[in-house]
Amino acid sequence: MEAAAQPSYEQPHNCASAILSCLALSVVYVASLYVWSTPHNREHPSTIKKRFFSVFIMTFLSPAPLYFGLNEKVFQKASMWELLGLRWSGFIQAAVIPLLLTMILFLGPLSLQGFNGLWRLYTEPMYWLGSVRTLIWWRNQVVAPLSEEWTFRACMLPLLLQCFTPATAIFVCPLFFGVAHFHHVVGRVKMGMGIKHALFISCFQSAYTTLFGAYAAFLFAKTGHFVAPFAAHSFCNHMGFPDLSEIAAYKDPLKRAGLLCLFVIGLVAC
Repeated sequence: MEAAAQPSYEQPHNCASAILSCLALSVVYVASLYVWSTPHNREHPSTIKKRFFSVFIMTFLSPAPLYFGLNEKVFQKASMWELLGLRWSGFIQAAVIPLLLTMILFLGPLSLQGFNGLWRLYTEPMYWLGSVRTLIWWRNQVVAPLSEEWTFRACMLPLLLQCFTPATAIFVCPLFFGVAHFHHVVGRVKMGMGIKHALFISCFQSAYTTLFGAYAAFLFAKTGHFVAPFAAHSFCNHMGFPDLSEIAAYKDPLKRAGLLCLFVIGLVAC
């Protein structure tokens, strides 16, 4: 997998505009989710549909700062489509290898599903048929990963590469992604959660989404393909945050120790 041509980071005068563009994209993306006046929470079908429309519009607006903010020399090396990670060359490798790498990261949870027999559910056609019929599944597995990776990775990382080294840009890019998740505080408070509890959960969520954002940015920079972070994001949404408390349900200490080791091996291996 050969990454697309990366913008040079030797133009310091572009740094301020690049960072401001990324910040503006983050604000507009989150604001687009709240332009609709609704009494319902984020899980209600009407709320989900309205937000689908919002992020659909954002999909077309997000590349604008990239198009107007990149140095003209960049377009001599790569097209706009290539910079956004949309190209056929190396597509299959970019989709499969990062997904396998992400599965290794979840070696512990996947092993847990193997032990408790949950994996059999994935072989049932009715499970998938029931899933694709729900808006929540489409939001979690398709729309959210697609729109977030498009805006926060494909449209931001090339901008940041104009003034940061690739390694630095990979860690700066997810900061916008992590902070953007603080908007969930509003929904949690509306559902009756205390402000302190809502803030604590959002801080924790922001921390691990920032870490994932760095991983996704690495995949995008390494492969030059949009499909790489999208596939990883969708898989992570499916798996959810690893629940170590499930290990405690096993009475056999050797099995508990083995599962815990698999959790650690997965993290270390990546």
